[in-house]
Amino acid sequence: MLIAAYSQGIFPMADEDGAIGWYEPRTRAIIPLDGFVVPRRLARTVRSGRFEVRYDTAFRDVMRACAEPAPGREQTWISDEMIAAYTALQQLGFAHSVECWRNNQLVGGLYGVAIGGLFAGESMFHCERDASKVALVHLVERLHAGGFVLLDSQYIVGDHMLQFGTIEISRNEYHRRLRAALRVPARF
Repeated sequence: MLIAAYSQGIFPMADEDGAIGWYEPRTRAIIPLDGFVVPRRLARTVRSGRFEVRYDTAFRDVMRACAEPAPGREQTWISDEMIAAYTALQQLGFAHSVECWRNNQLVGGLYGVAIGGLFAGESMFHCERDASKVALVHLVERLHAGGFVLLDSQYIVGDHMLQFGTIEISRNEYHRRLRAALRVPARF
């Protein structure tokens, strides 16, 4: 059901009671892969090698870290049921994590769903400054290398996403780009 939903531009979220709802916003946020911007200070951090970047080695741990309460977000949509469903997708090769490690500790990362040339980013977290942003830079590099054409961030959650070139597009434009992306044989 998740794969069918993402293929139609719909994504799930659980409310504070754990009930799953399906969403298709009128305005969708995307990060244009060709317009991705890496701020200078962040580029230095990426080059420094402060974090070891791994892929798909701790998917469930990334989801659990994304589900942790944070200042200004005491509730999360990432329920145990969602973790189980997305972990099943990961085992089938449709969901992926990008992880930042330091001193063999998971300190940041993100996860999302990959179908054709679409990568739908779901959530990110950090325990150390810039760890989630470094994960995002590495995600974009991997998406470029794999032939992806659409990076969906669903909403602009916080102004920090604007620094990367995130834009909002209409539902109709999103569907046009999604149809094209689903025909692309990309590989994560």
